[in-house]
Amino acid sequence: MELNIVNEVTTLERMTIGQLRQRFAELFGETTQASNRTWLVKRIAWRLQALAEGDLSERARRRAAELARDADLRLNPPPSKANTIPPPPEDVRIPAPVDPRLPPSGTILTRPYKGQFVQVHVLTECFAYAGRVFPSLSAVAKAITGSHCNGFLFFRNSLNHTKETV
Repeated sequence: MELNIVNEVTTLERMTIGQLRQRFAELFGETTQASNRTWLVKRIAWRLQALAEGDLSERARRRAAELARDADLRLNPPPSKANTIPPPPEDVRIPAPVDPRLPPSGTILTRPYKGQFVQVHVLTECFAYAGRVFPSLSAVAKAITGSHCNGFLFFRNSLNHTKETV
């Protein structure tokens, strides 16, 4: 019997959706509007196997019915999505958490680099260097060195010994 089911499943996989619906109606005695090929093949294959090898035992059916009786079933349908559209959010800006490794706003970080002193101004949410504003210390370090490096490591001595505050 197993060989026939394998052959049947192989045949099912080559059928069109219309042919699968027709086969479903033959096996289940009712039509279906389903157009999901995978679902149709699985359901039909299950039915073929149940017919060939036997369905659930009476004991298994009683246990399934017992479990179904004990299940918490929804008594009311879920609320309609049309009625539960939340109002548009207000344009509230949530401040980003302050990194505890950073010095307070207004601090000037000074660091020697290639024979010159580099000065970076710590602003409220960004950093200023050479007349430009950068979103992070790493972006400042990249502008200075020309390659990516960790901003905290690049300015580590300046961060440990913060300079003057404006």
